[in-house]
Amino acid sequence: MGSNGTLKELLAPRMLGKAGYDVLMAVLAMQLALWLRYALANGEGHDIFYLWMASAANGAIAALVFSVIGLQRGIWRYSSIEDVMQILKAVTISTILFVLAMFFLTRLENLPRSVPLLQWPILVGLLAGSRLAYRMLRSGDFAAFFRRDSGTRIPILLAGPSELADPFIREVQRLGPKGFEYRIVGLIDEDRTNWGHHVRSRRILGNFEALPQIVGELSALGRPPHKIVITDPDMDGSDVRRLLEICDALGIGLARAPRLTDLQASDGSTPVDVRPIDLRDLLGRPQKVLDRTAMQNMIAGKRVLITGAGGTIGAELTRQVAALEPDTLVILDHGEFNLYQVNLEMEESFPHLERKAYLSDVRDRDEVIRVFRQERPEIVFHAAALKHVPLVEQNPAEGVLTNVAGTRHVADACIAHGVGAMVMISTDKAVNPSSVMGASKRIAELYCQAQGIAQEITRFVTVRFGNVLGSTGSVVPLFQRQLARGGPLTVTHKDVERYFMTTREAVELVLQAATLNGDGGGAHEASPGAAPQADGKIHVLDMGEPIRILDLAERVIQLAGLKPYEDIDITFTGLRPGEKLHESLFHNSEQLVPTKIKGIFLATPRLIDLQYLVPELERLLCAADERHMKALFELIGQLAPNYTGRPQTGLEEDAAPSAPESASPTLH
Repeated sequence: MGSNGTLKELLAPRMLGKAGYDVLMAVLAMQLALWLRYALANGEGHDIFYLWMASAANGAIAALVFSVIGLQRGIWRYSSIEDVMQILKAVTISTILFVLAMFFLTRLENLPRSVPLLQWPILVGLLAGSRLAYRMLRSGDFAAFFRRDSGTRIPILLAGPSELADPFIREVQRLGPKGFEYRIVGLIDEDRTNWGHHVRSRRILGNFEALPQIVGELSALGRPPHKIVITDPDMDGSDVRRLLEICDALGIGLARAPRLTDLQASDGSTPVDVRPIDLRDLLGRPQKVLDRTAMQNMIAGKRVLITGAGGTIGAELTRQVAALEPDTLVILDHGEFNLYQVNLEMEESFPHLERKAYLSDVRDRDEVIRVFRQERPEIVFHAAALKHVPLVEQNPAEGVLTNVAGTRHVADACIAHGVGAMVMISTDKAVNPSSVMGASKRIAELYCQAQGIAQEITRFVTVRFGNVLGSTGSVVPLFQRQLARGGPLTVTHKDVERYFMTTREAVELVLQAATLNGDGGGAHEASPGAAPQADGKIHVLDMGEPIRILDLAERVIQLAGLKPYEDIDITFTGLRPGEKLHESLFHNSEQLVPTKIKGIFLATPRLIDLQYLVPELERLLCAADERHMKALFELIGQLAPNYTGRPQTGLEEDAAPSAPESASPTLH
């Protein structure tokens, strides 16, 4: 069957056409070589009949050799150096075989020794040259060479490694002015060894720091660039920020090159435009090397439950977990619209995945138990929480009931139903908390740590990270709304700074952290009955350097093509209750231990024994349930000793909690 298929391929009209062309070139090459030899010698020794027999013999031998090597299989439009090497190999073998055949048949009596030597480069040139010419014709390089550049096209500079500029310029040349409305006037490359060289006739003019001089010189020549276009999809965020600053100072735009696949798919009839710079580009860090096999092994074939699935982190967790092929995906959220949206997305993106959606609140203990009893999850990701600092400050009891009681209900249900692993999503605001939100998350961490040590049924993994760029209720959507209204953008304090990471990056590292052992070493499959995280360590994600919120506001304005303080003003409103100038991912007393995965560390915060923690939690939750604010804040201060927040004035004070007094917790 295989041989019949191969024969059928060889007899295909397109294959026969290319093979016939190559054989014709072999005959022509021999004739040209003989003509050069004899014509230049005034035809002495010229035997017409013999010459045609020699050419026919050369064509027959070439047909056999070219067929065996497979020259006819190459697609001329994509001819490359590998195809040239194949041609060199085929022509060399066929020439040697031709000489041997002529020697045995005629002893080379009428064939000058110089003819095979002349024929070899002629045939290589005919075969390789025709393929190159066809490729240039199809790719548009011929047309680009003869096309005069329209003065109406927008001049741009390309920024990025020169090797990435080459395929981009090639596709742009193929599309022509209708397919790409920009004119490339030069390249910017940080590699000094490339300066002064050319890529497809475009000169490499210098690096980022030389941009003011480069723009000035091009302007003097009447070719001032209107945009800098980044061709490197993985350019570091710090480099993008640096370019944005330079472009802003020069009054020119900054954009990203269209994807190469978009250019290749275009026929040039409609223009392919550059892409605007996104805030995520400014944040971008080098891609972490992740152990995706371990992540796949942890999730594939398992029953997975995600609480808070309608939130920013919960929704991205849902997407990434679904892609890892769980047996069943259970999503839970108390917000109807958010749950509807993520469930609809799963239905459209993963139609064959078995899933359940529960409109439930983790604060309802009985409902949590019902869901666990019905679905029997093997892995739980707990992302449900109240996270908006000012709102939780105004509603501290609600924050405690959701973040502490909700976490306790989920953790207890995990243990009671034999869940292999529970992954709790925490926050940098749990470190030295100045807000009820941060303190409540720290107390939730304490409970998961204590349960991880006290039992061996469920492995508890707590992952702590900072702000997620563009999440609901965060500063970036606020800035964008304010910008759309014409400003001003409001910043609490000129020195306030926060850690940021993209939603995708955060969730990838959360999944990766869940695969690690308690010591940060080998992968863990999180199966039922797995050993717990015995040392109570917390996984901390590397968030890079903190970013000033003022800088972020200025970038939002710049990316809109406007100037901060001129087109759009920025005003300062003062720190809100519970907010800090600076956040930390770990306490000063916590020693960070690196893991085998770059970007994930282990921290060792203080612990409270479960036997002392549970009574204190009972009192805390009773105070929250009865809205006894004085007792609530006292208990928060006891359970989170580094808590520095203060109760807001005007909070309603009710009766004292009825839970009994208990001994003070023991800290380790």
